[in-house]
Amino acid sequence: MNKKTKLASEGEGLSAFHDDIKQILQSARSKAKTAINSAMVEAYWLIGKRIVEEEQQGRTRAEYGKKIIKKLAQVLSSEFGKGLDERELRRLRQFFLCFPKWDTVRPELSWSHYRLLIRVSNQKARSYYLNEAAEQQWSYRTLERNYKTLYHERLLSSQVKAEVEKEMREKTAQLQADHLDFIKDPYVIEFLDLPANASYTEKKLEKALLDNLQKFLLELGKGFAFVARQRLIRTETSDFYIDLVFYNYHLKCFVIIELKTHAITHTDVGQLDMYVRMFDDLQKNENDNPTIGILLCTETDKMIAKYSVLNESEQLFASKYMPYLPTEAELIAEIEREKCLIEGEE
Repeated sequence: MNKKTKLASEGEGLSAFHDDIKQILQSARSKAKTAINSAMVEAYWLIGKRIVEEEQQGRTRAEYGKKIIKKLAQVLSSEFGKGLDERELRRLRQFFLCFPKWDTVRPELSWSHYRLLIRVSNQKARSYYLNEAAEQQWSYRTLERNYKTLYHERLLSSQVKAEVEKEMREKTAQLQADHLDFIKDPYVIEFLDLPANASYTEKKLEKALLDNLQKFLLELGKGFAFVARQRLIRTETSDFYIDLVFYNYHLKCFVIIELKTHAITHTDVGQLDMYVRMFDDLQKNENDNPTIGILLCTETDKMIAKYSVLNESEQLFASKYMPYLPTEAELIAEIEREKCLIEGEE
C-alpha cells in the first residue's frame, strides 16, 4: 500500500469513526427528549384523569369542578410553583377528555404539542395531526404551522397530494432544524424544576440593568414589593415573558417593567400595552387598581421611558400615581449610572 492510498484509507476510517460518534450523540439526545416528553405527558394525563374522576364522584355540577381545580391549583402552587395554575389544570382535564384511553396517546410528543392538539375540535383532524406529528417527528412549530395553514384539509381536497406534501416539507425545513429546542420549552423547564429561562433571553447589559432596577425600586421607599423576574404569562396560543413585576401597596396595583436595548418603537409600545391588558385579565384581583406598565430604553439619546396609561387620563395619572412612581429623570440617572459601571468593567 503506497502512502497516498494509506492516507486515503485512514481518512475513510476517521470519517466512519466520526460518524459513529455523532450517531451515538444523536441517539442519546433523541432518547433524552423521548424520556422527558413521555414522563411529562403521562403525568399530565394522569392528573387530568384524577381531576375528572374526582368531579364524577356523584357531583356533576360545573361549580364543583371549578372549586376543586381552584383548590388544587393553590395546593400545587405552594410546593411546585406557578406552572400548574387553574388555566393549566383545566387544560390537563381537557387533555384527558380528548384522549380518555392511554393507548391513544403518543407519549413521544411534547406537552406543547398536546396543548395545541386539544384545541382541534374535529376528532379526525386531531387524530391525523397526532399521528403525523409522532411518525414524522414534527417539532411543535411544524405542527403549529401545519395546523394554522389547514394542511390536513388541503391534503384531503387536493388531487395532487405529493405537491402539497412537498410544499409543507420545504416550508417547515427551518422549523425542524433545532433538535434541542425542546429543552428550552418553558413547560419542560417548569416540569423539571429548572431555573427560569432568563439565561436564554437576557444579555449581560439587560441582566445588569434589570438587577439594578429591581434594587433601585425596592430602595425607593415608595411602596414597591418585588413579585417576579421574567414572569411567564400564557395565553391559549403563546407564551410571553415580562422582565420585572412589582406590586405597589400604596397604589394597590401591579407595576410591570419592560427593558429594551434599542430605541423604543411603536411595536414596543403596543407590546407593553398588550402586556398590561393581559396582566389585568389574568393576574389582577378584583380589589386591585389597573396595572401600570413602564417601558425603558437603554439608548439615552432617545426616548428613555414611557408609562402605559390605559385606564386613567394623563392628568389623573400624573396626580394620583406619579407621587409613588420613579420620575423619568430618576430612571435615566439609574440606567446611565449602571451603563457607566458596566463599561468601566469591560
